[in-house]
Amino acid sequence: MEKSTRRKFNPEFKAKVVLEALRERRSLEDIARQYELHPNQITQWKKEATEKLSLVFERGGGSSSSPSDDQSERLYAHIGQLKVENDFLKKKLL
Repeated sequence: MEKSTRRKFNPEFKAKVVLEALRERRSLEDIARQYELHPNQITQWKKEATEKLSLVFERGGGSSSSPSDDQSERLYAHIGQLKVENDFLKKKLL
């Protein structure tokens, strides 16, 4: 007997399915059949997406704010370093 593995879906795929379900142009069963999913799975993803939708409009982008904060801090540090180097080179030219 073969051991079946669980399928893993990336966030882009989930978002695509949820957006199609939210549009309500087709029935949930049709969408489930197209993407080879169970309708309950789509309902669960849809519920999770609507619960977390308000996070999109929070300052900093919600749960992804810490990586973007870290990235912006590194960018500001790099800009500061380049400014110091630029000022140093300007003084050397004069």
